[in-house]
This record gives sequence, structure tokens and C-alpha cells, in this order.
Amino acid sequence: MELTDVAVAAAAAQAAATALLPLRSGGLEGRALGDAGDAAAQRAILALLTAERPDDVVFSEEAADSDRRLTADRVWIVDPLDGTREYSDPGRHDWAVHVALWTGGDLVTAAVALPALGQVHVTDPVPPLPARPDGPVRIAVSRTRPPAEAEAVARATNGELVPMGSAGYKTLAVVRGEVDAYVHSGGMYQWDSAAPVAIARAAGLVTCRLDGSPLVYNAPDPSLPDLVVARPELADRVLAAARAGR
Repeated sequence: MELTDVAVAAAAAQAAATALLPLRSGGLEGRALGDAGDAAAQRAILALLTAERPDDVVFSEEAADSDRRLTADRVWIVDPLDGTREYSDPGRHDWAVHVALWTGGDLVTAAVALPALGQVHVTDPVPPLPARPDGPVRIAVSRTRPPAEAEAVARATNGELVPMGSAGYKTLAVVRGEVDAYVHSGGMYQWDSAAPVAIARAAGLVTCRLDGSPLVYNAPDPSLPDLVVARPELADRVLAAARAGR
């Protein structure tokens, strides 16, 4: 029986996770470990997609871009290892694997694996959004370069910044109820956000650019440099503060 698209996405993400985890205890460190992980995860995902969806185009961080995707009906947008730095740091769990399908002009299904937690999140079925606990608004930001816009959101909402690793992990942290919003600026590519954004949308979260405009995928320019993911009850406040802080 042919797998559904969401099952293919989940299987590809799991295949990458299965390839990535043993490498962390295989004696490699730092850049060498990250490079080996990128390559192993790319091979695992490409093998699965080639077997299950041979006619589709794959648009991956770890492969040369091709103009074929701009006229293709079905494009898989893939980040085989999102958060190479965190993956290479022993004991960290805040890295991810992204597999999303774009068709009909938008993202339609996706899977994000959090291999160190043993989890694969998908667009269908998506877990219900947890209730927000009492307390300050929690805003996920980069561990190394929290943007000025996020700091402005924290001031405007009496919130707190929560440093985390990869873009996929931070987006899924909003889905999982670990934080309430994720605000990013300063550089990003389509593969960094496609799969986690698809899951966030399925969960009912607001996803957009910092100026409130839509996130557009499979565009000719792979750059998609900023991102907001927020709980719906907070989205207007988060976006207004982010725009004011630019």
C-alpha cells in the first residue's frame, strides 16, 4: 500500500534521526561530527524520498539548488540537520530534522523529528496546543544572537527571552507549549522554517514575517530571513511590538 504524504515525511525524518543518533557517540567531534551528520541525514532522506516519491523534486540545504523546483508540482523542502552546532555539542537536545512538502502553491504536509527526544511531530494528526500557564510571555530566541525585535517584544509584554538552539526546535517549542512565541531576524533560509511552520500552522499558531506578511515557500530566492511564530491570543501584541522594535 502506498504511503500517504505525511507518512512519507515522517518516515524520511525518522530515517534521518536513525542515521544521526549513533554518530554522536562514534568518536567524531565539532565540525567533523556536524559535517558527518549533515551528509548522513541527507543520504537517508534522499533515499526514502527517491524510493517513495521518485518523480518529486527535493530542495535541500545539503544539495545544489535547481530551477526544476520552480516549475515542479511537488517539491520537498528539507533541512536534514537543523542546528548543527547543537547536534555537535554533547548532551544538547535542541536540534531537529525537517521534511516538508510544497504543492499547489503552499506547504501541505510536514514532519519534524526531534531525535534526541525520540519524537517526530507531523501536520496530521497534530497534538492540541497546550494551555498557556500563568506568568510572563516566554519568547524563544537564538542562543547566540537574540534579535532586537524579540527584546522589544519582551519589554512590551513584560515577557522573558528563552534562549534555544535550532529554528525547528524553537518553532516546535511553541507548538509543544514550552514557550509562547518565537521571534527571529537576521538571516534564515526556506528550509530552516518550512516543516516546522507547516506544523505550527496545523496547530493553530500564527506564522508570518516580522512585518506581518505571509511566509512564501519555493520562491526563487532561497532566503527567508525573518520569522514570527506565536500563539493566536498573543500574535497581535507580539507583531506590534516586533514592528516597533525594528
